[in-house]
Amino acid sequence: MEDNDVERKSITELIAHADIEITSVATGTAALAALHDQAFDCAVLDLRLPDMSGFTLLEHIQSDPTLRDLPIVVFTGKDLSAEEETQLRSMAKSIIIKGVQSPDRLLDETALFLHRVITDLPPAKQKMLEKLHQSDETLQGRTVLVVDDDVRNIFALSSVLQRHGMEVLTAGTGADAISILETTPNVAMTLMDIMMPGMDGYQTMQIIRQNPNHRLLPILALTAKAMKGDREKCLDAGASDYIAKPVNTDQLLSLMRVWLHR
Repeated sequence: MEDNDVERKSITELIAHADIEITSVATGTAALAALHDQAFDCAVLDLRLPDMSGFTLLEHIQSDPTLRDLPIVVFTGKDLSAEEETQLRSMAKSIIIKGVQSPDRLLDETALFLHRVITDLPPAKQKMLEKLHQSDETLQGRTVLVVDDDVRNIFALSSVLQRHGMEVLTAGTGADAISILETTPNVAMTLMDIMMPGMDGYQTMQIIRQNPNHRLLPILALTAKAMKGDREKCLDAGASDYIAKPVNTDQLLSLMRVWLHR
């Protein structure tokens, strides 16, 4: 969804390969028509459209129960105010500001939402993603809180995150997690296990979100159950996103890059 012909063509060329089908449109009206005409796995949206703003289009999509779960990547050159960014984060999966590294991130994040196998992509695109992941400036030096009552899960996740240059704090209960967040202002993200004894992940997230300082804290819910309705329950409780256990570490790291790249 991009009104600039050159930009639309370059985005298509960046993402295109034999494993996906791409539909491109230039207006919000055409986008809504296409979305109602067939099922899509991911959408890329420019905020500046000739017939309606990207915000208006997102509101239309959010108000439609058949479309609201569609992963949307906002790819924009517009300088966003804090209020606009907050509004977008409630409606879109990812926001990418156009710049030097933005094509790499656009390829990376659409690959995540389309469940693409990176090794199946052309060598040039594989190299682009390898370079992006090796630098991993998005993750390095950031502090993440891992909340899980199973020490084996905490150890496994901590090992992966520390290898990517992250500082890891751990909590074995929801109460411990809340206490750590209240006393540690630099936590950039929380990984929240759902099935914990006593206060479960749903209750813990609801309490965390009651603090205005933690309204925008990225929280990824980790749950052993991948049943229909779980994702909605996690999001309703305050999760930013959701990943099923056993955790695929590549998918987890990709999701973390999406939510930490601000």
